[in-house]
Amino acid sequence: MSALPASYAPERAFLGVTRSVTGRVWRDRCGLRENQTALAIGQRYGLPEILARIIACRGVALDGVEDFLDPSVRRLMPDPSTLTDMDRAAIRLAEAVERKEQVAILGDYDVDGATSTALLVRTLRAAGLDPFFHIPDRLFEGYGPNIDAIRKIAERGAKLLVTIDCGSTSFEALAEAAKLNLEVIVIDHHQISGDLPFAFAIVNPHRADDLSGLNQLCAAGLAFMAAAALNRELRRRGFWSGSLPEPDLLQLLDLVALGTVADVVPLTGLNRAFVKKGLIALKNREQVGLRALMDVARLDGPPSPFHLGFLLGPRINAGGRIGDATLGTRLLVTDDPAEAARIANELDQLNRERQVVEKVTLELAEAEALAALGLEERGAIVIASGEGWHPGVVGLIAARLKERFGRPAFAIAMLGETGTGSARSIPGVDLGLAVRSALVEGLLIKGGGHAMAAGLTVARDKLGALRAFLERHLSEPVAAARATDSLVIDAAITARAATATLIETVERAGPFGSGNPEPVFAFPSHAIAYADPVGNAHVRVRLRSGDGGALNAISFRSLDRPLGQALLAARGQTMHLAGSLSIDRWQGQERVQLRILDAAPADPLSAR
Repeated sequence: MSALPASYAPERAFLGVTRSVTGRVWRDRCGLRENQTALAIGQRYGLPEILARIIACRGVALDGVEDFLDPSVRRLMPDPSTLTDMDRAAIRLAEAVERKEQVAILGDYDVDGATSTALLVRTLRAAGLDPFFHIPDRLFEGYGPNIDAIRKIAERGAKLLVTIDCGSTSFEALAEAAKLNLEVIVIDHHQISGDLPFAFAIVNPHRADDLSGLNQLCAAGLAFMAAAALNRELRRRGFWSGSLPEPDLLQLLDLVALGTVADVVPLTGLNRAFVKKGLIALKNREQVGLRALMDVARLDGPPSPFHLGFLLGPRINAGGRIGDATLGTRLLVTDDPAEAARIANELDQLNRERQVVEKVTLELAEAEALAALGLEERGAIVIASGEGWHPGVVGLIAARLKERFGRPAFAIAMLGETGTGSARSIPGVDLGLAVRSALVEGLLIKGGGHAMAAGLTVARDKLGALRAFLERHLSEPVAAARATDSLVIDAAITARAATATLIETVERAGPFGSGNPEPVFAFPSHAIAYADPVGNAHVRVRLRSGDGGALNAISFRSLDRPLGQALLAARGQTMHLAGSLSIDRWQGQERVQLRILDAAPADPLSAR
């Protein structure tokens, strides 16, 4: 770990922790100004002190508290027409509805692609059409539209194709569509630069000529905007005055919420409203496919962003990763309970298989990474590659390597003379820029992405040169990011204060996720009454505070990491601990649990 910069004065560290067992400094999320705002929020709105503090520390102004606590989709959603080409897309879709044209939808194979595809299918069905969809196979077709898929869609009689969560850079495929007189509407949220492919309409907030400011929406959010635009255009034409009633789009917010959380877009503004209201729709369990998926995932208690991201999302993703890429979308468009139950069980089984594949691959990848980094773990990046690795899990492996080594990580599945890989970054390091630069240098066959994630295709004989290039290109930003690595703390409490009532109070500031981080609490000078390995490399802990309170805790996947080892070594000793609180539901019982994120010696001198 690099030395901390001079600006990190010890007296400013939370609880004086300048170097935790994971090598981080602890910081107070709130400065003087936020603390003053928190006081004013508490007084004006009569909120508990800790809730007012959490709200203020997320940059919410005094007059914005009510909107923050109850975000409204109707109030926060802008006119869809602010998106370039959205009116053009809505008019063409309305014409397809009136003419009873055959419409096809081509979506991505991930959760955002499945939810956005399902949302468009359901919207067009409500307008009397019977659209079909195509989800490219990850192994045989790759990401986005391809020429073979375009030809098959045209052969099935489609007059209009909507690509969702893809298509913005599909020049060859969309050129083929034009040759076949297949009109295309692109609805996408991926970054683009330079020219656009030929299409009837391209709705993408990253277009240079788009001034909507909606570039934080995922594909599911954009699909919802498109559905609203279509319904409005059909209303203008008097369509809904006939035999078909205008659908209530708010009933589709469960799909939008799932796509938004799974795609890890910021939970601020409209996205936050989508998820907040979508969780309510999900709780009502009206959508047949999602209800079946919640049942097989044994989702206990009210749905939360955690359930979307770690229980439901991975099961939908499992089809695209190691099975049939259409399964997730088929589940989300069906209204047949028997079919939904069958697909949900198949996805659940695929997810179990995915976990086994991931575990075996991760062991190989970690061993290779350790050998490359050495005992002192030197190097700016981690690159692990293997023959026969499943391309569907390399993104998960990259994420685990990034988490394990605290560096940007690449995982590459080699097949013959080429490899297909994914990469994940750490805050402050633009991975997408590095990958695009490597592509320009001729080190990659294909490559692209954004700051925190990227995908690539590389020739076997270029692996060494790629590693050297990335080390040079990323050494400085990685060193700077690791040097300022910190854990941000919202408040200090004791085990006795960690109650279900406190969690209920704190959750009023949710939903939490990217852009609206889950609150992190510090527990000063708590005794480690119990610590023992449990499950798959986890460490279970029981804390006791000086006021007699006790709290169950767990540190996930830390058994062979510094955090887990420190907890086991501290049995009977006192430590500062930090983590997030949740309700652990098991066999009908509910208990408060701390998810430990970090720890530090209670005596600063003992850390030297």
